[in-house]
Amino acid sequence: MRITLGQVKNVLTNNYTFRQLGFSLLTTRLKGIYTRDSSEATLLRCANEMNAFLEKYEIIMTEDYSFISKL
Repeated sequence: MRITLGQVKNVLTNNYTFRQLGFSLLTTRLKGIYTRDSSEATLLRCANEMNAFLEKYEIIMTEDYSFISKL
């Protein structure tokens, strides 16, 4: 379960609602980081954190992953 840099950027620059609270909290924190520094390195760091979360909680993230995959 991995998302692309384009999908990560889309999540960080839009206001989507996710079913899992933990993922919503993660995206809120990462949006703040990306807003302050929108460099490619920051985007890659955010992508790594999101993908690590998705892999760790793969079982409960199925619906949100399906939504993100369509972005």
